[in-house]
Amino acid sequence: MEDIGNFPNNYSGNLLVSHPQMLDPNFKRTVVLLSAHSKEDGALGVVLNRPTQKCLGEIEEKFTFGALSQVPIYEGGPVATDQILLVAWTWSESESTFKLFFGIDPDRATELKEYSGATVRAFQGYSGWSGGQLEDELEEDSWILTQVRNQFVEGLEGDKLWKKILSDQGRKYQLDVLAPEDPSLN
Repeated sequence: MEDIGNFPNNYSGNLLVSHPQMLDPNFKRTVVLLSAHSKEDGALGVVLNRPTQKCLGEIEEKFTFGALSQVPIYEGGPVATDQILLVAWTWSESESTFKLFFGIDPDRATELKEYSGATVRAFQGYSGWSGGQLEDELEEDSWILTQVRNQFVEGLEGDKLWKKILSDQGRKYQLDVLAPEDPSLN
């Protein structure tokens, strides 16, 4: 299991990076932002690196002309994919602080975007784990748990984000980052 000794029992506000050997298509080569976690109740988060190449204004008429019309939409996970979840965050480089606003309403998202410069994203669905399930998956080395740093704020998308965060976890993963997704192409 990855060393999670630096993390409290609550992993909320941290990132889950899928292990390079993960085969589950829902999470292969993903980075998940955890918004809620407890061993008893489970965990909830969204996949950060699966953009749909669409914006809110393109799929929801109520957003067509508003401040959120250009908010990008991501595949948030395999649960409730028919729902849109709004998430915002701010990153303070000087204080190295990350503030997460999860499952907010459109008015709050607009306020955060316009007045605090928050990054706002929309997610189709979310990722969820039942009580104890995430801990079991961490024990099986399915995930690497890491703190939020500014790399996902810098605009990396898709596989590039997964590779960047994974390679930042040390030499152990740097060769895995260079391997092709399909080993038969090697």
